[in-house]
Amino acid sequence: MKKSPSTIGSLVHAIKIIDIVAKSEFPLKFTEIQELSGISKSNLYKYINTLSQMDLLYRDKQGHISLGYKFLEYGNAALKSNDIVTKLTPYFKEISNLTNMSTSLTVWLNDTPVITNIWNTNYGLNIGAQTGTKLPLLSAGGKMFAAFGNNDEIKQWIHNEMKNHPTLDAKTFQLELKDIRLKKIAFAKEPLVNHVSSWSFPILNYKNELIAAVAIIGFTEDVPQDHSSPLVQQVLKLGKEMSSVYGYKENEMTF
Repeated sequence: MKKSPSTIGSLVHAIKIIDIVAKSEFPLKFTEIQELSGISKSNLYKYINTLSQMDLLYRDKQGHISLGYKFLEYGNAALKSNDIVTKLTPYFKEISNLTNMSTSLTVWLNDTPVITNIWNTNYGLNIGAQTGTKLPLLSAGGKMFAAFGNNDEIKQWIHNEMKNHPTLDAKTFQLELKDIRLKKIAFAKEPLVNHVSSWSFPILNYKNELIAAVAIIGFTEDVPQDHSSPLVQQVLKLGKEMSSVYGYKENEMTF
Protein backbone atom coordinates (compact mmCIF):
# COMPACT_ATOMS: atom_id res chain seq x y z
CA MET A 1 0.00 0.00 0.00
CA LYS A 2 1.51 3.31 -1.11
CA LYS A 3 1.35 6.14 1.39
CA SER A 4 0.40 9.68 0.44
CA PRO A 5 0.69 12.92 2.41
CA SER A 6 -2.96 12.49 3.43
CA THR A 7 -2.52 8.92 4.69
CA ILE A 8 -3.24 8.21 8.35
CA GLY A 9 -0.43 5.91 9.41
CA SER A 10 -2.21 4.31 12.35
CA LEU A 11 -5.22 3.47 10.18
CA VAL A 12 -2.93 1.92 7.58
CA HIS A 13 -1.39 -0.30 10.27
CA ALA A 14 -4.80 -1.32 11.63
CA ILE A 15 -6.05 -2.32 8.17
CA LYS A 16 -2.80 -4.19 7.55
CA ILE A 17 -3.40 -6.24 10.71
CA ILE A 18 -6.99 -6.98 9.67
CA ASP A 19 -5.80 -7.96 6.20
CA ILE A 20 -3.22 -10.38 7.64
CA VAL A 21 -5.83 -12.05 9.85
CA ALA A 22 -8.39 -12.19 7.02
CA LYS A 23 -5.98 -13.92 4.64
CA SER A 24 -5.02 -16.61 7.14
CA GLU A 25 -6.84 -19.95 6.96
CA PHE A 26 -6.50 -20.33 10.73
CA PRO A 27 -6.59 -18.01 13.77
CA LEU A 28 -3.16 -16.44 14.34
CA LYS A 29 -1.01 -16.04 17.41
CA PHE A 30 0.14 -12.59 18.48
CA THR A 31 3.73 -13.45 17.57
CA GLU A 32 2.68 -14.56 14.09
CA ILE A 33 0.90 -11.27 13.42
CA GLN A 34 3.91 -9.37 14.75
CA GLU A 35 6.24 -11.25 12.42
CA LEU A 36 3.99 -10.72 9.39
CA SER A 37 3.21 -7.07 10.11
CA GLY A 38 6.59 -5.83 11.34
CA ILE A 39 4.81 -3.72 13.97
CA SER A 40 6.48 -3.43 17.37
CA LYS A 41 5.15 -5.57 20.18
CA SER A 42 3.91 -2.64 22.28
CA ASN A 43 2.10 -0.96 19.38
CA LEU A 44 0.67 -4.21 18.06
CA TYR A 45 -0.82 -4.94 21.47
CA LYS A 46 -2.62 -1.59 21.39
CA TYR A 47 -3.91 -2.16 17.87
CA ILE A 48 -5.22 -5.64 18.61
CA ASN A 49 -6.76 -4.55 21.91
CA THR A 50 -8.57 -1.66 20.21
CA LEU A 51 -9.75 -3.73 17.24
CA SER A 52 -10.98 -6.46 19.61
CA GLN A 53 -12.94 -3.96 21.68
CA MET A 54 -14.60 -2.78 18.47
CA ASP A 55 -15.45 -6.42 17.56
CA LEU A 56 -13.34 -6.17 14.41
CA LEU A 57 -11.03 -8.85 15.77
CA TYR A 58 -11.80 -11.75 18.11
CA ARG A 59 -9.27 -13.13 20.58
CA ASP A 60 -10.11 -16.51 22.14
CA LYS A 61 -9.00 -17.81 25.53
CA GLN A 62 -5.81 -19.24 24.05
CA GLY A 63 -4.95 -15.84 22.59
CA HIS A 64 -5.58 -16.86 18.97
CA ILE A 65 -6.88 -14.01 16.85
CA SER A 66 -9.47 -14.12 14.06
CA LEU A 67 -11.90 -11.70 12.43
CA GLY A 68 -14.68 -10.42 14.68
CA TYR A 69 -18.42 -10.73 14.07
CA LYS A 70 -18.62 -7.06 13.04
CA PHE A 71 -17.37 -8.02 9.60
CA LEU A 72 -20.48 -10.08 8.99
CA GLU A 73 -22.55 -6.96 9.57
CA TYR A 74 -20.35 -5.01 7.15
CA GLY A 75 -20.40 -7.86 4.66
CA ASN A 76 -24.18 -8.03 4.71
CA ALA A 77 -24.39 -4.28 4.19
CA ALA A 78 -22.04 -4.51 1.19
CA LEU A 79 -23.40 -7.65 -0.43
CA LYS A 80 -26.99 -7.46 0.82
CA SER A 81 -26.93 -11.20 1.16
CA ASN A 82 -25.09 -14.23 2.44
CA ASP A 83 -25.46 -17.91 1.67
CA ILE A 84 -28.28 -18.62 4.11
CA VAL A 85 -30.13 -15.45 3.22
CA THR A 86 -29.78 -16.05 -0.51
CA LYS A 87 -31.23 -19.53 -0.27
CA LEU A 88 -33.98 -18.81 2.21
CA THR A 89 -35.13 -15.22 1.58
CA PRO A 90 -38.46 -16.32 0.04
CA TYR A 91 -39.24 -18.24 3.24
CA PHE A 92 -38.37 -15.32 5.49
CA LYS A 93 -40.64 -13.04 3.50
CA GLU A 94 -43.45 -15.61 3.58
CA ILE A 95 -43.14 -16.00 7.35
CA SER A 96 -43.23 -12.25 7.92
CA ASN A 97 -46.27 -11.87 5.68
CA LEU A 98 -48.02 -14.85 7.27
CA THR A 99 -47.48 -13.66 10.83
CA ASN A 100 -47.44 -9.89 10.24
CA MET A 101 -44.50 -9.84 12.64
CA SER A 102 -40.79 -9.13 12.39
CA THR A 103 -38.47 -12.02 11.56
CA SER A 104 -34.80 -12.35 12.46
CA LEU A 105 -32.01 -14.73 11.52
CA THR A 106 -29.35 -15.57 14.12
CA VAL A 107 -26.13 -17.54 13.66
CA TRP A 108 -23.31 -18.48 16.03
CA LEU A 109 -20.32 -16.17 15.64
CA ASN A 110 -17.12 -16.39 17.68
CA ASP A 111 -18.59 -17.06 21.12
CA THR A 112 -22.23 -15.97 21.00
CA PRO A 113 -25.41 -16.04 18.88
CA VAL A 114 -25.62 -12.88 16.74
CA ILE A 115 -28.50 -11.48 14.68
CA THR A 116 -27.39 -11.18 11.04
CA ASN A 117 -30.63 -10.17 9.32
CA ILE A 118 -34.00 -8.69 10.25
CA TRP A 119 -37.14 -8.52 8.14
CA ASN A 120 -39.56 -5.93 9.54
CA THR A 121 -43.24 -6.28 8.73
CA ASN A 122 -44.57 -4.34 11.71
CA TYR A 123 -42.54 -1.14 11.50
CA GLY A 124 -44.26 0.26 14.58
CA LEU A 125 -42.66 -2.42 16.73
CA ASN A 126 -39.38 -1.81 18.52
CA ILE A 127 -37.92 -5.30 18.81
CA GLY A 128 -34.98 -4.03 20.86
CA ALA A 129 -32.40 -5.48 18.49
CA GLN A 130 -30.64 -4.82 15.23
CA THR A 131 -28.15 -6.51 12.95
CA GLY A 132 -25.12 -7.38 15.07
CA THR A 133 -27.05 -7.71 18.36
CA LYS A 134 -25.83 -10.54 20.58
CA LEU A 135 -28.76 -12.59 21.80
CA PRO A 136 -29.15 -13.29 25.53
CA LEU A 137 -29.81 -16.80 26.78
CA LEU A 138 -33.47 -16.29 27.64
CA SER A 139 -34.52 -14.88 24.27
CA ALA A 140 -36.30 -17.38 22.03
CA GLY A 141 -33.32 -17.56 19.68
CA GLY A 142 -30.93 -17.85 22.61
CA LYS A 143 -32.89 -20.79 23.98
CA MET A 144 -32.70 -22.46 20.57
CA PHE A 145 -28.89 -22.33 20.61
CA ALA A 146 -28.83 -23.54 24.21
CA ALA A 147 -31.08 -26.47 23.27
CA PHE A 148 -29.17 -27.63 20.19
CA GLY A 149 -25.62 -26.53 20.94
CA ASN A 150 -23.42 -29.36 22.19
CA ASN A 151 -19.88 -28.05 21.85
CA ASP A 152 -17.70 -26.64 24.62
CA GLU A 153 -17.98 -23.06 23.33
CA ILE A 154 -21.78 -23.03 23.56
CA LYS A 155 -21.70 -24.77 26.94
CA GLN A 156 -19.37 -22.05 28.21
CA TRP A 157 -21.72 -19.38 26.83
CA ILE A 158 -24.65 -21.00 28.67
CA HIS A 159 -22.60 -21.13 31.87
CA ASN A 160 -21.69 -17.44 31.58
CA GLU A 161 -25.25 -16.41 30.76
CA MET A 162 -26.67 -18.36 33.69
CA LYS A 163 -24.67 -16.11 36.02
CA ASN A 164 -26.92 -13.25 34.91
CA HIS A 165 -29.98 -15.17 36.16
CA PRO A 166 -29.23 -16.34 39.70
CA THR A 167 -32.91 -17.13 40.37
CA LEU A 168 -33.26 -19.32 37.28
CA ASP A 169 -33.73 -22.94 38.29
CA ALA A 170 -31.23 -24.99 36.30
CA LYS A 171 -33.27 -28.21 36.35
CA THR A 172 -36.43 -26.47 35.16
CA PHE A 173 -34.46 -24.75 32.41
CA GLN A 174 -32.96 -28.05 31.26
CA LEU A 175 -36.45 -29.53 31.03
CA GLU A 176 -37.49 -26.57 28.88
CA LEU A 177 -34.49 -27.13 26.60
CA LYS A 178 -35.41 -30.80 26.30
CA ASP A 179 -38.92 -29.81 25.22
CA ILE A 180 -37.45 -27.37 22.68
CA ARG A 181 -35.33 -30.14 21.16
CA LEU A 182 -38.39 -32.36 20.93
CA LYS A 183 -40.85 -29.85 19.47
CA LYS A 184 -38.35 -27.65 17.59
CA ILE A 185 -39.94 -24.50 19.00
CA ALA A 186 -38.99 -22.00 21.71
CA PHE A 187 -41.05 -19.21 23.25
CA ALA A 188 -39.91 -16.19 25.25
CA LYS A 189 -40.91 -12.83 26.57
CA GLU A 190 -38.03 -10.89 25.12
CA PRO A 191 -35.52 -9.70 27.74
CA LEU A 192 -34.38 -6.96 25.35
CA VAL A 193 -37.58 -4.86 25.49
CA ASN A 194 -40.87 -4.84 27.41
CA HIS A 195 -44.21 -5.86 25.85
CA VAL A 196 -42.46 -7.89 23.16
CA SER A 197 -42.38 -11.68 22.88
CA SER A 198 -40.90 -14.07 20.36
CA TRP A 199 -40.85 -17.64 19.20
CA SER A 200 -38.05 -19.39 17.41
CA PHE A 201 -37.44 -22.48 15.32
CA PRO A 202 -34.17 -24.06 14.11
CA ILE A 203 -32.65 -24.45 10.68
CA LEU A 204 -30.95 -27.84 10.83
CA ASN A 205 -28.68 -29.72 8.44
CA TYR A 206 -28.47 -33.39 7.49
CA LYS A 207 -26.49 -34.11 10.68
CA ASN A 208 -29.21 -32.60 12.87
CA GLU A 209 -26.84 -29.72 13.61
CA LEU A 210 -28.10 -26.19 14.14
CA ILE A 211 -27.18 -23.87 11.27
CA ALA A 212 -29.21 -20.88 12.43
CA ALA A 213 -32.22 -19.89 14.49
CA VAL A 214 -35.17 -17.99 13.08
CA ALA A 215 -37.20 -15.87 15.49
CA ILE A 216 -40.58 -14.24 14.95
CA ILE A 217 -41.04 -11.15 17.11
CA GLY A 218 -44.21 -9.25 17.92
CA PHE A 219 -46.28 -7.63 20.64
CA THR A 220 -46.78 -10.09 23.49
CA GLU A 221 -50.55 -10.25 23.03
CA ASP A 222 -50.09 -11.23 19.35
CA VAL A 223 -47.43 -13.91 19.79
CA PRO A 224 -48.72 -17.49 20.22
CA GLN A 225 -47.46 -19.35 23.27
CA ASP A 226 -48.47 -22.89 22.37
CA HIS A 227 -46.94 -25.43 20.02
CA SER A 228 -50.39 -26.52 18.85
CA SER A 229 -51.37 -23.05 17.60
CA PRO A 230 -52.41 -23.22 13.90
CA LEU A 231 -50.11 -20.27 13.15
CA VAL A 232 -47.17 -22.00 14.83
CA GLN A 233 -47.84 -25.17 12.86
CA GLN A 234 -47.93 -23.23 9.59
CA VAL A 235 -44.59 -21.60 10.37
CA LEU A 236 -43.01 -24.87 11.48
CA LYS A 237 -44.04 -26.42 8.18
CA LEU A 238 -42.07 -23.70 6.44
CA GLY A 239 -39.21 -24.36 8.88
CA LYS A 240 -39.25 -27.99 7.81
CA GLU A 241 -38.84 -26.94 4.19
CA MET A 242 -36.02 -24.56 5.10
CA SER A 243 -34.09 -27.30 6.88
CA SER A 244 -34.64 -29.67 3.96
CA VAL A 245 -32.59 -27.25 1.83
CA TYR A 246 -29.62 -28.36 3.96
CA GLY A 247 -30.36 -32.07 3.65
CA TYR A 248 -32.42 -32.60 6.79
CA LYS A 249 -34.75 -35.49 5.95
CA GLU A 250 -38.45 -34.86 6.39
CA ASN A 251 -39.13 -38.25 7.93
CA GLU A 252 -36.58 -37.49 10.67
CA MET A 253 -38.13 -34.18 11.67
CA THR A 254 -40.50 -33.85 14.57
CA PHE A 255 -42.02 -30.49 13.83
